[in-house]
Amino acid sequence: MTKSKQILTRMIVVLLALALLAGIAVLSVDAFVRLSTKAQILSPEDASKISDADCILVLGCLVKNNGVPSHMLEDRLKMGVSLYEAKAAPKLLMSGDHGQVGYDEVSAMKTYAVNAGIPSSDVFMDHAGFSTYESIYRAKEIFQAKKIIIVTQEYHLYRALYIANALGLEAYGVGADYRTYSGQTMRDIREVLARVKDVVFTLFKAEPTYLGDAIPIFGDGNLTNDETWNPA
Repeated sequence: MTKSKQILTRMIVVLLALALLAGIAVLSVDAFVRLSTKAQILSPEDASKISDADCILVLGCLVKNNGVPSHMLEDRLKMGVSLYEAKAAPKLLMSGDHGQVGYDEVSAMKTYAVNAGIPSSDVFMDHAGFSTYESIYRAKEIFQAKKIIIVTQEYHLYRALYIANALGLEAYGVGADYRTYSGQTMRDIREVLARVKDVVFTLFKAEPTYLGDAIPIFGDGNLTNDETWNPA
C-alpha cells in the first residue's frame, strides 16, 4: 500500500470513528431527555387533579392558508380546552408563530378556544412563540408562570418538559394524540436532533427573539389581543 493510500485509509477510519462517537452522543442525549421527563407526562385525568397550575400552555404548529388549524394543532387545542374545562388551570396560554402579517397561529388558536366557550379574558396569546424553547422561556419571563401544564403531541412533550425543567419551571405534560399523523416517522427523526439542539440552548440560557414587558398570566388575556384577532 502506498503512503498516500495509507493516509487516506487513516483519514477514513478517523472520520468513521468521529461519526460513530457523534451518533452515540446524539442518541445518549435523546435517551436522557426522554427518560428524565417521562414521569412528568400525565393522563388528562391526573392533570385535572393539579389544582394550583398557573396555566395550560398549548404549543402552536401549522395553521392552513385559510386560517384553519392543522390536525395536529386542532388536537392540541381540543386537549387544552378539555383540561381548562376540567379545571386543571384557570388560564390558557396559546403560544405560536405570529412573526409575519400573513401567518398567525395564535389568533386561530384563541378563536378556537373562545368558540368552544372559554372566556376571552382567560385566553392569552404569545405572538412570539417561534419555537418550543422560546414559548417556554417566554411563559416564564413574560407571562410570569411558575407551574404549567404543557399540551402537545407526546413525541414533542419530552423536549418541552426538559426545557421547562432546565429553565426552572415546574411543569407537567399531557399528550394530544387523538389520531395518527402523516409524516410522523420523519418528524420523530427531526425531534431527536431538536432535543440535542435545545439541550445546548438550555445550557447557555439563550434569550428568545423577543422579550418585552411582563404580562402576568393571572390578569386579563384580552391584553394580548391585537387587531388581527377575530373571534368570528
